[in-house]
Amino acid sequence: MASRPLPYSTRDLHYDNAKFRHRSPFKVITQALVSSNVRHDCGRCSIGKFLILLMFGGLTYLMLVHRSYNLDTPAFEKTDHGRVGIGRIGNFLRKPPRLPPRLSPDEVRNISSNVEIGKPSTESEWISRQGKVKEAFIHAWSGYKSFAMGKDELMPLTKRGIDGLGGLGATVIDSLDTAMIMGINEIAAEAGTWIEKNLMQRIREKGQVNLFETTIRVLGGLLSAYHLSGSDSGKSLPSKGPKREVFLETAKGLADRLLVAFTASPTAIPFSDVVLRDQSAHPAPDGLSSTSEVSTLQLEFNYLSAITGDPKYSAKAIKVLEHMRTLPKVEGLVPIYISPHSGQFSGENIRLGSRGDSYYEYLIKVWLQQKASRDGQLKYLHEMYEEAMKGVRHLLVQKSIPKGLIFVGELPFGTKDSFSPKMDHLVCFLPGTLALGATKGITKKKAIEQNLLNAEDMENLNLAEDLAKTCFEMYAVTSTGLAPEIAYFHTEGAYEGGHDGGNKSSEYINDIIIKPNDRHNLLRPETVESLFVLYRITEDIKYREWGWQIFKAFEKHTKIDSGGYTSLDDVTTLPPRKRDKMETFFLGETLKYLYLLFGDTNVLPLDKYVFNTEAHPFPIIESTG
Repeated sequence: MASRPLPYSTRDLHYDNAKFRHRSPFKVITQALVSSNVRHDCGRCSIGKFLILLMFGGLTYLMLVHRSYNLDTPAFEKTDHGRVGIGRIGNFLRKPPRLPPRLSPDEVRNISSNVEIGKPSTESEWISRQGKVKEAFIHAWSGYKSFAMGKDELMPLTKRGIDGLGGLGATVIDSLDTAMIMGINEIAAEAGTWIEKNLMQRIREKGQVNLFETTIRVLGGLLSAYHLSGSDSGKSLPSKGPKREVFLETAKGLADRLLVAFTASPTAIPFSDVVLRDQSAHPAPDGLSSTSEVSTLQLEFNYLSAITGDPKYSAKAIKVLEHMRTLPKVEGLVPIYISPHSGQFSGENIRLGSRGDSYYEYLIKVWLQQKASRDGQLKYLHEMYEEAMKGVRHLLVQKSIPKGLIFVGELPFGTKDSFSPKMDHLVCFLPGTLALGATKGITKKKAIEQNLLNAEDMENLNLAEDLAKTCFEMYAVTSTGLAPEIAYFHTEGAYEGGHDGGNKSSEYINDIIIKPNDRHNLLRPETVESLFVLYRITEDIKYREWGWQIFKAFEKHTKIDSGGYTSLDDVTTLPPRKRDKMETFFLGETLKYLYLLFGDTNVLPLDKYVFNTEAHPFPIIESTG
């Protein structure tokens, strides 16, 4: 089926990040001639005419001085290009500064972002900013350790812990590899010691856990810690922590119990929930599994098989994707529910937000992880990914009005019904995934030099940069500078006045709609994840700048003095109402990606590592052996 012209065609957008364009030589000569003629005419003026001109000049000067006293700084007048002094006769008579030519809206946005944030001039300033993220992690951990150690999550306002993820101490395990990457040996030792003393016992005794959440957070965290504590990772275990093998043995013990979700199901689609102590599994109450959940297990089980030499883990997990390969799709796109009883998709709801997102993420990441099988056994994953991204561009990508932000919407009832201009913050994983799929983790510059990018790759990379811009503006449009959980976009057929983000100075105030029930912020990582990946691949400094602006907003509005950070109920009001919860992914993902964004690009290079959907890095498997 032929694709219609894309709504974000390069006919409409420019990908030029230049701050100023050179002045036209023709304009320079013309302006010089005009100036000469004016000077010649003035030379022929009579004294009377001269006095009249002087009078008008004096009146103009008085009007300007009067206007200046209505501004914040009386001696200056604000212009689009800075502050021009007008409070002194010397300044008035001074030759006006040469101003840059008028810029396109895209160029103005790029310049204003850099000016507002204050672009660091040296790499040492970025290292300093990285240190601020490290301090934030220590502050977050201190609150958790003081009030919730061993619980899944911290409630920083009431200073207590809760178990919302099965009671396995999810924050401890999610935080461990972040502490290792940051080189905070004391916290790494504390987390490792807790795991050694408590986790295996809890795995044996605890009840129901969600297969997906437990795999990405707990199993993924243990496996990443195992790798990072090895000599080949460039990291080393703190002297007070457990031996490296503790992480692997605990991971195996957990995975052996999780496998029952696969074996208990009558199809290749696993059940959603596991009772650890009974080693039994059952479906969710409605009998369905989320498409994203069952297809976001493979990186973890593949790596466990690779380091143990036991293929059973990978075999069970990869069968899910092999089965999905055979199912009917809509231009590569799939519904967000699937039945473990029939093995078929359920319903027609298609979206890249909740319950659909990481299906697309893992198609490309599992293919990247298995380097030796990319052109052979797992080639179908890359083909599925490419088909899906074509479907995204064709069916889900639209442009807002009046300012033209590119966004990814939803098809709640499939292609038979109307398009919804709704975009979850979760969708902001997509820019990073698109960039990663285009260059396979190397820089854009290197990929172009080696002639590795085809037209499809360039299209995906351009879309990645457009979507990253939109995701950042979802932050910048609010009063707090933090994004809502869900945004809607103003299109020709959809608009709700009065539901803006609160930041009236944003030029996108009328493009982004934030409904009252969607205004909360959970400290999510997806946008900063994409900024990290795009900076590594494009080497464009603006992604660091945007990340720093987001980090400052987290510091200003979510930091709790007694320790930890909290979610917010409403990002559009000041001061924002606080929600008493610090999600595990704030330490495991959000702060980790910010730390890596501001640091050395040689740390965990994207052509050598693949990050699971909870930001736990695994090394790319070089050979089938």
